[in-house]
Amino acid sequence: MFPNKIKMKTRFKNKFNIRKGDNVVVISGDDKDLAKPRVVKQVLVDESKVIVEGVNVVTKHSKPNAQNTKGGIIKKEMPIHISNIMLWDAKAKAPAKVTRVRENGKTFRVSKESGERI
Repeated sequence: MFPNKIKMKTRFKNKFNIRKGDNVVVISGDDKDLAKPRVVKQVLVDESKVIVEGVNVVTKHSKPNAQNTKGGIIKKEMPIHISNIMLWDAKAKAPAKVTRVRENGKTFRVSKESGERI
Protein backbone atom coordinates (compact mmCIF):
# COMPACT_ATOMS: atom_id res chain seq x y z
CA MET A 1 0.00 0.00 0.00
CA PHE A 2 2.82 2.43 0.90
CA PRO A 3 5.87 1.46 -1.17
CA ASN A 4 7.93 4.45 0.04
CA LYS A 5 7.61 3.44 3.70
CA ILE A 6 9.93 0.46 3.19
CA LYS A 7 12.53 2.59 1.41
CA MET A 8 12.55 5.23 4.14
CA LYS A 9 13.53 2.70 6.80
CA THR A 10 16.62 1.56 4.94
CA ARG A 11 17.52 4.99 3.59
CA PHE A 12 18.45 6.73 6.83
CA LYS A 13 20.93 5.23 9.27
CA ASN A 14 20.64 5.89 12.99
CA LYS A 15 23.38 8.06 14.50
CA PHE A 16 24.60 7.09 17.94
CA ASN A 17 27.03 8.84 20.27
CA ILE A 18 28.54 5.50 21.27
CA ARG A 19 31.39 3.94 19.33
CA LYS A 20 33.55 0.85 19.55
CA GLY A 21 36.17 1.22 22.29
CA ASP A 22 34.22 3.77 24.37
CA ASN A 23 33.88 3.47 28.13
CA VAL A 24 30.23 3.13 29.13
CA VAL A 25 28.13 2.26 32.18
CA VAL A 26 25.04 0.07 32.18
CA ILE A 27 22.11 2.11 33.51
CA SER A 28 19.41 -0.59 33.49
CA GLY A 29 19.04 -4.35 33.42
CA ASP A 30 20.62 -7.25 35.31
CA ASP A 31 24.17 -5.87 34.96
CA LYS A 32 23.31 -2.34 36.15
CA ASP A 33 26.30 -0.65 37.80
CA LEU A 34 26.62 3.14 37.59
CA ALA A 35 30.11 3.17 39.14
CA LYS A 36 31.85 0.58 36.96
CA PRO A 37 32.88 1.66 33.43
CA ARG A 38 33.11 -1.05 30.79
CA VAL A 39 34.36 -1.15 27.19
CA VAL A 40 32.16 -1.37 24.08
CA LYS A 41 33.27 -4.27 21.87
CA GLN A 42 30.89 -3.75 18.96
CA VAL A 43 28.03 -1.47 17.87
CA LEU A 44 25.21 -3.08 15.87
CA VAL A 45 23.70 0.00 14.19
CA ASP A 46 20.89 -1.74 12.29
CA GLU A 47 19.56 -3.39 15.46
CA SER A 48 20.28 -0.41 17.80
CA LYS A 49 22.27 -2.71 20.07
CA VAL A 50 25.80 -2.90 21.48
CA ILE A 51 28.02 -5.66 22.80
CA VAL A 52 29.70 -4.58 26.05
CA GLU A 53 32.56 -6.42 27.73
CA GLY A 54 31.33 -8.52 30.67
CA VAL A 55 27.65 -7.61 30.25
CA ASN A 56 24.76 -9.97 29.40
CA VAL A 57 26.98 -13.07 29.48
CA VAL A 58 25.17 -16.27 28.57
CA THR A 59 26.35 -19.86 28.70
CA LYS A 60 26.02 -21.88 25.53
CA HIS A 61 26.39 -25.66 25.42
CA SER A 62 28.15 -26.84 22.26
CA LYS A 63 28.41 -30.34 20.88
CA PRO A 64 31.76 -31.66 19.71
CA ASN A 65 32.39 -30.99 16.01
CA ALA A 66 35.27 -30.68 13.54
CA GLN A 67 36.36 -27.21 14.75
CA ASN A 68 35.76 -27.83 18.46
CA THR A 69 36.58 -31.48 19.15
CA LYS A 70 35.89 -31.23 22.89
CA GLY A 71 32.61 -29.32 22.93
CA GLY A 72 31.51 -28.08 26.35
CA ILE A 73 30.20 -24.86 27.84
CA ILE A 74 31.04 -21.53 26.17
CA LYS A 75 30.43 -18.15 27.83
CA LYS A 76 29.41 -15.49 25.31
CA GLU A 77 28.45 -11.81 25.55
CA MET A 78 25.13 -11.01 23.93
CA PRO A 79 23.95 -7.60 22.69
CA ILE A 80 21.98 -5.18 24.85
CA HIS A 81 19.90 -2.24 23.66
CA ILE A 82 21.79 1.01 23.22
CA SER A 83 19.29 2.86 25.44
CA ASN A 84 20.47 0.83 28.45
CA ILE A 85 23.97 2.35 28.48
CA MET A 86 25.50 5.80 28.91
CA LEU A 87 28.93 7.14 28.06
CA TRP A 88 31.37 7.39 30.97
CA ASP A 89 32.93 10.79 31.67
CA ALA A 90 36.42 10.14 33.08
CA LYS A 91 36.83 13.69 34.40
CA ALA A 92 33.53 13.76 36.29
CA LYS A 93 33.76 10.02 37.13
CA ALA A 94 30.06 9.68 36.30
CA PRO A 95 27.76 8.79 33.39
CA ALA A 96 27.43 11.71 31.00
CA LYS A 97 24.95 13.02 28.48
CA VAL A 98 26.62 13.94 25.22
CA THR A 99 26.20 16.67 22.63
CA ARG A 100 27.94 17.15 19.30
CA VAL A 101 29.98 20.24 18.46
CA ARG A 102 31.32 21.19 15.03
CA GLU A 103 34.74 22.85 14.82
CA ASN A 104 36.54 23.49 11.52
CA GLY A 105 34.34 21.01 9.67
CA LYS A 106 34.91 18.18 12.18
CA THR A 107 32.34 16.92 14.67
CA PHE A 108 33.33 16.13 18.25
CA ARG A 109 31.42 14.57 21.13
CA VAL A 110 31.36 16.78 24.23
CA SER A 111 30.14 15.88 27.72
CA LYS A 112 27.30 18.14 28.92
CA GLU A 113 28.38 17.89 32.57
CA SER A 114 32.11 18.64 32.37
CA GLY A 115 32.38 20.19 28.92
CA GLU A 116 35.29 17.88 28.02
CA ARG A 117 35.76 16.18 24.67
CA ILE A 118 35.19 12.44 24.66
